[in-house]
Amino acid sequence: MPKKITMAVVAEMAGVTKSTVSRYFNGGYVKKATREKIQKVIEEYNYAPNTFARLKAKESNVIGVVVPTLNSKVTSRVITSIDRYLRDRNYTTLIKNSDHDIDLELLNIQKLIHLNVDGILISSIAITEDHHDIFEQTQIPIVILAQDYEDGISIIDDDYNAGKCVGEYIGKTGHKKVGYIGVYETDEAVGVRRRQGVLDGLASFGIYDPLIKKSDYSFLGGQKNTREILEEMKPDAIVCATDRLAFGAYKVLQEKGLRIPEDISVVGFGGYDESSLLTPELTTLKFDSYGMGYLGAETILKMIKEEPVSKKQIVEYEFIEGKSVKNRT
Repeated sequence: MPKKITMAVVAEMAGVTKSTVSRYFNGGYVKKATREKIQKVIEEYNYAPNTFARLKAKESNVIGVVVPTLNSKVTSRVITSIDRYLRDRNYTTLIKNSDHDIDLELLNIQKLIHLNVDGILISSIAITEDHHDIFEQTQIPIVILAQDYEDGISIIDDDYNAGKCVGEYIGKTGHKKVGYIGVYETDEAVGVRRRQGVLDGLASFGIYDPLIKKSDYSFLGGQKNTREILEEMKPDAIVCATDRLAFGAYKVLQEKGLRIPEDISVVGFGGYDESSLLTPELTTLKFDSYGMGYLGAETILKMIKEEPVSKKQIVEYEFIEGKSVKNRT
């Protein structure tokens, strides 16, 4: 038995060429009898190919995925869906985390391009001129998730209409003094479009002056902004751009002895599983994050095969009426 099994050794022991073994692992056509020979050697010596060595092949069967964070329920749903779809089709997922850093996101995209992956899915923080330059220079198929990219292929949440839905809900339940905890405008989808939807929904019920605060996506940010809102006004509702921000609002309101929803209603976006465990259960809006991952993976494989794809796809959302909003009409 060889000390170290390599693809070349597998080919020699199976009596086939190295390119045939490579084609076998990359999902290409190999005759049944040849496949059986290769499989016998693989099973006998428990051989697994080196993924990064395969990246040198013309087709690596590896898809790069760039995400803004790993500490997010929404991101984990998207990644899980992508990985399941690709795995079932003999592709490997290579995930790079940007930690909400634009420069790191750009570096991660460049690294994946240099690794010669077959395609890249990018759940982007924002689309900058630097992104445009990179996308224009590469021949690798790229799909943008969560941000609208007019010059390429994108799959997005319906952030504006989702925000409007929540704004209208707060308005029609009789709230008048509203605080809004959003995120910075660098994230155009959440920081601009979702917020504008909320504001337009509130305005349709005569609420034109909500107190707006901005945060990162953190639990601590939600707490900080909630304290700031309470210092400046006595709201009857706080709308949070994400469930994690709403968690921060819950903590501060409960610390101050304010009842949810009797004193202040709270609503979020995300539909995290934990939101249903809060007391009271959080009213929230859930995007189809699994659907986004599925569509992203499906689309990137179609692009690799040079099949036609839609320029923009919009995933659905579901409004989840918990018990954190009081009807004040």
